[in-house]
Amino acid sequence: MSNEKNTDFDFSKIDEILERHEPTAVIAILQDIQEIYRYLPPQIFPYLAKKLNTSEARIYSVATFYENFSLEPKGKYVIKVCDGTACHVRKSIPILTYLRDELGLNESKHTTDDLTFTLETVSCLGACGLAPVLTVNDVVHPEMTPDKAAALLKELKEEK
Repeated sequence: MSNEKNTDFDFSKIDEILERHEPTAVIAILQDIQEIYRYLPPQIFPYLAKKLNTSEARIYSVATFYENFSLEPKGKYVIKVCDGTACHVRKSIPILTYLRDELGLNESKHTTDDLTFTLETVSCLGACGLAPVLTVNDVVHPEMTPDKAAALLKELKEEK
């Protein structure tokens, strides 16, 4: 059953990552895998368990404990809209609403079907003086408005 899933997956990149790390460095291994795939593909868990001589549950528990790891595919562009106090007061919600409507996303669907955009809300991006703020792949875009978000989204779609 798991062999059928694994036939389409190229584990050579995983093997390269494993060569660079000690077997106990599960967090660093998962970070490197996520950097390549933008999430943690399900096929990696049984493979890593075998290669690291540990249980699949141990690796999965690390992946689910840390908020930074994602088990869901993410888009090429990860947009994070801050909804911390400063951003919320300065109207970050209309920006979030605009982006959700424009991308066809909602509170439970965060990534477009074509894996181009992922939209997330975060509690704070640490740029309160520039509120409201959003990031695209960790690049800060300050003093956003729905109109500025529309222009940014248009630019990203053209870049795609």
